[in-house]
Amino acid sequence: MVQMALIANPPRRRVVNVASIPQRSLFRYPGGKTWLVPWIRMWLSTMAKKPRELIEPFAGGGIVSLTAVCEGLVEAATMVEIDEQVASVWQTILSDEYEWLVDRILTFDVTSETVQEELARPAANVRERAFQTLLRNRVNHGGILAPGSGLLRYGENGKGLRSRWYPETLARRIRAIQPYRNRLFFVQGDGLAFMVEKAPLRGVVYFIDPPYTVAGKKAGTRLYAHNNLDHEALFDIARTVAGDFLMTYDNAQGVVELAERCGFDRQAIVMKNTHHTEMTELLIGRDLSWGRM
Repeated sequence: MVQMALIANPPRRRVVNVASIPQRSLFRYPGGKTWLVPWIRMWLSTMAKKPRELIEPFAGGGIVSLTAVCEGLVEAATMVEIDEQVASVWQTILSDEYEWLVDRILTFDVTSETVQEELARPAANVRERAFQTLLRNRVNHGGILAPGSGLLRYGENGKGLRSRWYPETLARRIRAIQPYRNRLFFVQGDGLAFMVEKAPLRGVVYFIDPPYTVAGKKAGTRLYAHNNLDHEALFDIARTVAGDFLMTYDNAQGVVELAERCGFDRQAIVMKNTHHTEMTELLIGRDLSWGRM
């Protein structure tokens, strides 16, 4: 698919400031979907019947699944993620190993030397990989996990790596997830294959946010080792699912053409990132009339 310029149709001017949204995810990086939370609430709350399950085939930071379950918008949520590092975090948090992870976070002394030593050491098991992933996500430039990313040099206000660690915050978010463990499920695997498997099921909805490069979506390349995806196949699979879905992409002509080919509705919206810069993204679904009320 050829990269195209932003499309001309005007975006929705309901600007969402991410600072006003509950922070439930453990991860920090460009491309996170905290800004979308008000739209997720509208989408799910306007359905005639509460969905039995929300499937997030490209879970990443999992903010949509966490919000939907914690706020009672769905009965349960399944997060799917192929990336081994990200997967290890969810596997650990949603198991009895979460207590070990909390203790490791709270007792780790962050210095340049201890961080480099920890990240250079091969993880012996899933829980150690989870800790290293969270550490890397916090102390690397932009929270980037993909190979080649380097450590922050100055941190916030020149205070170094320690300024980005926030151990109490991480521990609090992990513990806040625990009451919902019986309604949150995780699968390490291919999101497209999982959608195909679940496509016939009714009462299931999908939030689709592929963290891969298409039409200018550069964050995926920098964030993940798994940055290739057949976007045409994704759109074709979305057409086959029995339940509703909401998809988010860059507001670009190549994406619009895919949506038009499949007969999907679309709406351009604006948001503010953590630096208060306005950005435009495209919501795609079968019927987005709920978002134009």
